[in-house]
Amino acid sequence: MKLKFDPSLQYQQDAINAVISVFDGQPFVQSGAMAFQSLQIGGLFQTELGMGNRLHLLDDEILNNVHAIQEANQIEKVAALQGREFSIEMETGTGKTYVYLRSIFELNKTYGFKKFIIVVPSVAIREGVLKSIDVTKEHFQTLYDKAPFDHFVYDSKRLGKVRQFATSNQIQIMVINIQSFQKDVADKDLSEMTDDELKKLNVINRENDRMSGRRPIEFIQAANPIVIIDEPQSVDNTEKSRRAIGNLNPMVTLRYSATHRNRYNLLYELDPIKAYDLRLVKRIEVASIRSDGSFNDAYVKLLKTDNTNGIKAQVEIHKDGPSGPKAAKLWVKQGDDLYVKSGERDAYRDSYIVQNIDCTPGSEYLEFNQGRFLELGQEVGGFGDDIMKAQVYETVEQHLKKERALKGKGIKVLSLFFIDRVANYRIYNEGGTTSLGKIGQWFEEAYRELTAKPIYKGLIPFEVSEVHNGYFSQDNHGRAKDTRGNTADDDDTYSLIMRDKERLLDPNVALRFIFSHSALREGWDNPNVFQICTLNETQAVEKKRQEIGRGLRLPVNETGERVHDETVNRLTVIANESYEDFARTLQTEFEEDFGIRFGKIEKIAFAKLVRRADDGTETEIGQDESAKIWGELVANGYLNAVGEILDKFDPKNPHFELKVSDNFADLTPEIIDEVNRKVFKNRIVNARDRRELKFRKEVHLSEDFQALWEKIKHRTRYRVTFKTAELLARALARIRQIEPIKAPRVATTVVEVEITDAGVSADKQIATRVREVEPLKVLPDILAFLQKETELTRHTLAEILKQSGRLGEFKINPQAFMAAVAKETSRALHDLVLEGIKYEKVAGAYWEQSRIEQDAEEGIVRYLSNLYEVQNRNKSLFDAIEYDSEVEKQFARDLDSNENVKLFVKLPSWFKIDTPIGAYNPDWAFVTEREEKLYFVRETKSTLDSEERRTKENQKIACGRKHFDTLGVDYDVVTSLSEIKF
Repeated sequence: MKLKFDPSLQYQQDAINAVISVFDGQPFVQSGAMAFQSLQIGGLFQTELGMGNRLHLLDDEILNNVHAIQEANQIEKVAALQGREFSIEMETGTGKTYVYLRSIFELNKTYGFKKFIIVVPSVAIREGVLKSIDVTKEHFQTLYDKAPFDHFVYDSKRLGKVRQFATSNQIQIMVINIQSFQKDVADKDLSEMTDDELKKLNVINRENDRMSGRRPIEFIQAANPIVIIDEPQSVDNTEKSRRAIGNLNPMVTLRYSATHRNRYNLLYELDPIKAYDLRLVKRIEVASIRSDGSFNDAYVKLLKTDNTNGIKAQVEIHKDGPSGPKAAKLWVKQGDDLYVKSGERDAYRDSYIVQNIDCTPGSEYLEFNQGRFLELGQEVGGFGDDIMKAQVYETVEQHLKKERALKGKGIKVLSLFFIDRVANYRIYNEGGTTSLGKIGQWFEEAYRELTAKPIYKGLIPFEVSEVHNGYFSQDNHGRAKDTRGNTADDDDTYSLIMRDKERLLDPNVALRFIFSHSALREGWDNPNVFQICTLNETQAVEKKRQEIGRGLRLPVNETGERVHDETVNRLTVIANESYEDFARTLQTEFEEDFGIRFGKIEKIAFAKLVRRADDGTETEIGQDESAKIWGELVANGYLNAVGEILDKFDPKNPHFELKVSDNFADLTPEIIDEVNRKVFKNRIVNARDRRELKFRKEVHLSEDFQALWEKIKHRTRYRVTFKTAELLARALARIRQIEPIKAPRVATTVVEVEITDAGVSADKQIATRVREVEPLKVLPDILAFLQKETELTRHTLAEILKQSGRLGEFKINPQAFMAAVAKETSRALHDLVLEGIKYEKVAGAYWEQSRIEQDAEEGIVRYLSNLYEVQNRNKSLFDAIEYDSEVEKQFARDLDSNENVKLFVKLPSWFKIDTPIGAYNPDWAFVTEREEKLYFVRETKSTLDSEERRTKENQKIACGRKHFDTLGVDYDVVTSLSEIKF
């Protein structure tokens, strides 16, 4: 299998553009015949050690760029530039590695930068980066005109690659672990060190005869690299590490993570909530496995230990309450008696006095007075094995359900089990044979039992022994062993996991159920993991975010294409705790790791809301107006004084009406949506709070539905006509409004160089000076650039440039001028295309109504929280309708109750009309009868005023209108059923 990548994903493009825009105003380096001049004034410079990047911008220019980026991305603007370090925050599973790899090529294309270093914190992440480079190589070669590049892992035994890094005129990507150059950082000068001390340095900091007596670090410093830090919270989390990064002499540092500890000059933010809302990751379900068991025995489970303020332990026990015994979590210290803590339950009498608590990391335990020990995560008197066995069974069943639902769609299903003891899955016997541990036995028992059922029989054409296997680190005898996940023995395991990524996606490979040591979680990023089950006996369970992170990525099909079907993209976590506890813990981690304030609205939350002026231009209302809206919501009781959402804000109540002043009445729907996005309670969904919709075949076969489908089933294609003169006029109008193009400047920064045990550092600034660069002697081919960006003819583009009256600015800053002209010309073209679009039927092309029945047979599952239960079942294809807004919910209710409506259908997600700005999926189709039968297609919106809707919505509606006009179908936009005459 070859994985495919979509280069047009907007959120990834936004993250890339945020980085590219930091350097607006930087001149582009030329190559070829004018290489010498380019090296003097462009994005590269040359020294005796090689060629390096060079940045010509002043800090105040960079700060202006950063402010513009932050304003556009709704990030609070920094007061001053926080060094030349820039942070990009992207949730796990959304393509962070792809984004920074593509940014490398984009930085080279736009500015000519060529020297890049990717610093990683661990072998697991390093292997993931190398795998990503490998699988995206062909993709990037296609996107960037086969731009030559070389990548390698820094290896102290292959220093020739370091020299190549410095001297090559191709894109160079060095991947290096922080440990390779971190340990030498100290305050002692190299000249003061003894020979023995010098020999103990990292190879990177030692003089080397093969490097002409130079130290390898000098070649890296000469390259003035752009340093990309993957997971900076784990890379430069100490002063020593930060000095080591500085010792690389980076031009700038780009920091990519889902959980930044320090968000220096934050440029782009895609937190887990945004990723979840945008459906960029799988939805999360929790299958909760809990014991309702007997309260007769003494039950104790050690949850955690703590020594930050005295030594204590958190345990779960059974405690008496007003309505009887319940499981309760509480803290205990030495000398505490669980008999007293439990409300004097006899089961705890005499035997459960806390004798000792050990908080040593990795060997935590709790000891009671009669010699009983509990390790972290261990329990007595409970149903530990029974719960784990039930987790295994549930995982197998969830897997088979998913297999059945996806049969024939080319999507392989994987389930991932994390265990903390290899022996629980596989036992190594004397004589070299192996046998199954208890978890392995439970799995095969569950698999045989479930696959014997008629509904699952023959679903997977492989023997039970072939469908499951383990990925574990091995000892010297080749036996799987328990591990910490950060030892040399784990390197091969991480490599194997990455190498097997595509193999595991092949439906013809039997392996579907994967067992891995819980310490190896970091290495997994297979997109087709749909079930995750953690089976820990003794160790503390990792953070929920780390647990679910292994399964958040959107799946791929057998051709390597990403799948965006929301009915498919669901991750089920099989948990041994209550759903409420899981959600509460996950929410706490989001708050701690991301600083997300759930249920709280920031004063700038509405700054991106858009208003449209009389001349058609759209502008964001900005932070000041946002603060006024926020104040009104507080005054009217929807928020409290700190921005917390109060119960009065309840848009799911049919009688709810948001009260704001007339100044903001036009923005009411957007304000409600913005506040709604901060309500967390429905984001984590219990697997039991969903159900399969019931299909009504008799409605599907009815005369009314057949007639309706006959009218709307035709596919169309569009064509566009416009006059060149009109394009010319519009493009010129836009180009004349471009801000004056400014010349680039060269900034020189003078620093004091210090040589210490860490190597060379340069962070003490002495002076700065600036001058404008000389104009380029050879200008780029502006027509070729614009033709590629706009796809217009050279003749048309030449006319636009000649008539613009601004061609003289091209010499001042060619790259900035070309980019601005391309942007405004493309916008003018886009507007004309939509105005001149025409649709025509495609002979013999239809949406097949049999697909509806096929979907129903495979099972359509929806969450109860967004379902309207149809009362008149003979009017709808299914017994419930999924709605996306309160307007849709009310419209469904009105269709259902109106006696003149004979049949209605929420059009399926695959019923999509082609438009130049993406596929359009209309909302409703229905049949009415009073004096005659009428057939309608309607789009439901919260307002009929097109100026209150976003531009792209209006454009798609306009295309939809022309499509249905071609078919002769009555189509319109409404806010309620009462607006329709029938």
